[in-house]
Amino acid sequence: MNDDGTVNRGALPAIFNPEDLNALELALQITENFGGNVSVLTMGPPAASQILREALYRGADYAILISDRRCAASDTLATSYILSCAVKKLDYDIVLCGRQAIDGDTAQVGPQLAEKLGITQITYVEKLTELKDTTIIARRNTGRGWQEVKAKLPVLLTVIGEANEPRPTAAKKLMKYKNARTQLEVAEALAGQNPQASETEVKKLAALAEDRCRDLEEKGLLIKLWGLDYLEPDFNWCGRDGSPTKVHRIQSIVLETKETKDVAPTSDGVATMIHELIEEHTIG
Repeated sequence: MNDDGTVNRGALPAIFNPEDLNALELALQITENFGGNVSVLTMGPPAASQILREALYRGADYAILISDRRCAASDTLATSYILSCAVKKLDYDIVLCGRQAIDGDTAQVGPQLAEKLGITQITYVEKLTELKDTTIIARRNTGRGWQEVKAKLPVLLTVIGEANEPRPTAAKKLMKYKNARTQLEVAEALAGQNPQASETEVKKLAALAEDRCRDLEEKGLLIKLWGLDYLEPDFNWCGRDGSPTKVHRIQSIVLETKETKDVAPTSDGVATMIHELIEEHTIG
């Protein structure tokens, strides 16, 4: 955590949010059964491009990274607003999101995104029942049962982990997209190879980076990089200024073991441990 209560994402490894994988799998199943294409979109630091490559390895057609320092410290309200500006740049019928991220667990971004797009939302989707013409029927989990909801397109679905089993990466797609890069990654790679470049050489490297990006785009290997200037948002709704959520206090909890006991790795040792736990009313 940073001192201001925001997450230092640069210090964390980027991972594919589990329920976003379920949303991607459902999107791929829709295109396989009904046609269309899948565009994967995420907002994050430059390192998030690795997650977009993983989406391409699984079958996504296009990948877009929204990365801009002015997005930093965005809460769910600001995040959903920025995402809505990006989605409006796309031609879409169905927007699919994971139910919630594993860091905040708020499940707010999907519904807020639907509200800002002005489209119907179906949350906690566990099965797509029907997709016909301009209507969709989805079964949503209610916790103690399920209900079927019918809606007109366009629609936003938030998908839960029980909806499907996400497919693994495909070897052919991995070989095809392993060199997919954003413009920023191309520029950083060239700068890393020439750390002592002069001002004149820096200009040449910038021109070389543009040439390489054009080459990647022709091969379908350029991951689009969108900043806020391209999205043209109201900056009052972005980043820290657009985030009404404020962190009052951060407290690190460290659990210390006061007493330990060795358990023999035998059947008798495990049986004795279980018996003691039952006596102490820890289990049972």
